[in-house]
Amino acid sequence: MDLYESGHARTYAKSEKSVSAASRMPWARFSCWVECVCVVTFDLELGQAIELVYPHDTKLTEKEVSITFLVSFFNIVFLSLKGCLGDTQFSFRVRQSVGQKSSWFVEEDIYSREAPVTLQRDPGHYYGYVYFRQVKDTTVKRGYFQKSLVVISRLPYVNLFQSLLQLIAPEYFEKLDPCLEAVCNEIDQWPAPIPGQTLNLPVMGVVIQNLLPAPMVLPTVNELDLFKCFQSLLIHIQMLWELMLLGEPIVIMAPSPTISSETVLALTSCIAPLKYCCDYRPYFTIHDSEFKEYTTRTQAPPNVILGVTNPFFIKTFQYWPHIIRIGELKMSGKCVYTSYKTYLHKDKALIKRLLKGIQRKRPSEVQSAILRRHLLELTQSFIIPLERYMASLMPLQKAIMPWKNPPQIRSFSREEFMKTLEHSGPQLTSVLKGDWMGFTGKRFFRSPNFDGWYRLRHKEMSHKLESLHLEVLCEADLLLWIKDKSEVEIVDLVLKLREKLVKAHHQQLPVKEEVLQKLESYIQTIITSLPEDLQAVLKRH
Repeated sequence: MDLYESGHARTYAKSEKSVSAASRMPWARFSCWVECVCVVTFDLELGQAIELVYPHDTKLTEKEVSITFLVSFFNIVFLSLKGCLGDTQFSFRVRQSVGQKSSWFVEEDIYSREAPVTLQRDPGHYYGYVYFRQVKDTTVKRGYFQKSLVVISRLPYVNLFQSLLQLIAPEYFEKLDPCLEAVCNEIDQWPAPIPGQTLNLPVMGVVIQNLLPAPMVLPTVNELDLFKCFQSLLIHIQMLWELMLLGEPIVIMAPSPTISSETVLALTSCIAPLKYCCDYRPYFTIHDSEFKEYTTRTQAPPNVILGVTNPFFIKTFQYWPHIIRIGELKMSGKCVYTSYKTYLHKDKALIKRLLKGIQRKRPSEVQSAILRRHLLELTQSFIIPLERYMASLMPLQKAIMPWKNPPQIRSFSREEFMKTLEHSGPQLTSVLKGDWMGFTGKRFFRSPNFDGWYRLRHKEMSHKLESLHLEVLCEADLLLWIKDKSEVEIVDLVLKLREKLVKAHHQQLPVKEEVLQKLESYIQTIITSLPEDLQAVLKRH
């Protein structure tokens, strides 16, 4: 199983040592993938209950576990009232309790630095992946077996974890606890998700991978069938892309938790490779801890996408600016309620091509690939001018001097950037016509997605500057520089160089290992040139 498309990252040899050391800790490898597994059940006499949390020493707080339980139980009640028999899968997302520390599998978080932003772990939220079963059972007083198996993780791997549940949940419902313990022990043997590596993940006699032949093939760990999710919304796809890029408040009203969660997750993937930086809840219920926060009328709706199924929300969210109601497949366009006017024109050729695909019974995965490629090209056309301007803010390499701190990145000027759009805007690479200038300048700069993108790019550029400065230092003649310097100046240089080395390792700067080794060698040579008493002090520190 490849964690993401090739060519996006490299793997460091030192990361393997970190992972190897971390893997010796109890449940370390398990926590690379999963926080815990919960079993939620309903009993006529006892009521709702969390039957099991595994591993037993899970670090989730009582509040977080209870939210998991409430969301899962609400699904049980909802599906019971609808008389839904059989198996159902869906996803949800909950906020982590304030003050709780995030556990992770390596101290130096290589994964989050190397992985695409759309696949990075979420330090502030948990993802819940649910498999619910309701079947008739005469041995139960209520007459039904009703239970949910829930995987809790920080990774947005909806495709992987839902596929995993398809394997383990039916077996668990038959064999119960011993089966679940065995599965968790198998996951604890999986290699850590190091970006760029193709992994084989064995579980219950099946190997999950992306190489043929294989019992279970996963093209990606996170991508859903985009066409299936948006088939009833095709004529609105352009507007939905704009709303997502702007981070607008949206409510998805769906007939089931499955459709609700898949639609919300599909929407957040619309602007890839940009990361959707607003909040989103694939399945939101009245039991959610943010229920009051998101349903208040004393202030404007927050930047969040909510997927709901309870009819109660029809009235509660009637004042929200964008409401999408999904039911039976309809092409009439009467499922989107908004006063938003798009800045760009619809791509009629795309819609025509997809509609023709429906008529010709083109496979859904092909339709999905067409739609995903269109959205990717649209986002790339939009982001290229921003990336180009951002790159121009980077200081010239010749301005980086070994004896001075790295130069500062120039500030982002919206006015200056907007002037560049006249001759090198998205209209040069996109087939879509419309008011690109107005869309970018009037709306996008106020979006949390712009702020998230800018912070990430600024951080990457800062790390690049630090790396270039380290390389320049290694090329400089440090021994010649210290010849006419005082002991105080030399000690200060040693301390600063050490600080840079620590920073390079801690922040996993994109610098070659030989550069760091060369700098370490310089430091040792400089120390040996000092009096013995100073050498002893510096070696202790």
